[in-house]
Amino acid sequence: MRIDSHNHFWKYHPLKDAWITEDMKAIQQDFLPADLLPLLKKNNIDGCVAIQADQSEEETHFLLQLAQENEFIKGVVGWVDFSSKKIEERLDYFSQFEKLKGFRHIVQGEVADDFLLGTDFCNGIEKLAKYNFTYDILILPKHLPVAFEFVKKFPNQKFVLDHLAKPNFKQTDFTQWENGIINIATCPNVYCKVSGMVTEAEWKNWKKEDFTYCLDVVTTAFGVNRLLFGSDWPVSLQSATYEESCGIVTHYFSEFSTEDQRKLWEENAKFFYNL
Repeated sequence: MRIDSHNHFWKYHPLKDAWITEDMKAIQQDFLPADLLPLLKKNNIDGCVAIQADQSEEETHFLLQLAQENEFIKGVVGWVDFSSKKIEERLDYFSQFEKLKGFRHIVQGEVADDFLLGTDFCNGIEKLAKYNFTYDILILPKHLPVAFEFVKKFPNQKFVLDHLAKPNFKQTDFTQWENGIINIATCPNVYCKVSGMVTEAEWKNWKKEDFTYCLDVVTTAFGVNRLLFGSDWPVSLQSATYEESCGIVTHYFSEFSTEDQRKLWEENAKFFYNL
């Protein structure tokens, strides 16, 4: 069962989705399961994990409802206020939903670069393992040193880096990003999604080879056992079709063993998210 470990759904609203700016008109519209399913089938992908895009519990319930109505949505990564004094109560409440696998916070949008180390936030994260929930880390390269300190605080918590921690493929100096990746990959409880690459590249003007160096880095650092394929659809549509996003990953891993490819496309996602 091949899995797309990272996609989004939304009913577009210009205020709620203000992060979708005018230069992102390609995704200023609704994207729902009926839009994704044909693309999954065409690319021999059997299921997906829906990831939050809005920071509200309403978003979590919206995705859970879609997952209930669509069998191919195998899991949901929602949002909850980790800094709330009622965080354990909320986690206990959400533990009733079988398809809710974990949570995410849009850390890259926070003003403080050390947001992940906030006392209240960490107090919430500390409670995830009790409920077997995962946590998706959405950050930029500058946040990697803080993220390294963050994950070391919770050795029994499963973490996954979204989008390779967003290296800027428009530049040629990856030193800061590479050092951060090598450090955080030493923590065995941290995985990495091979996703979102085209969004950080020159839109409509990229080549598969543009991603080789960074793919070499994460593959060496994490090993194939801790890499998950993700499309980042529909955000990725600004710069690539679904087939093209899959094609980048297929091309890079084409010479890996059948077993390693199965880990990347299937087994690692199923293990990480308890699918």
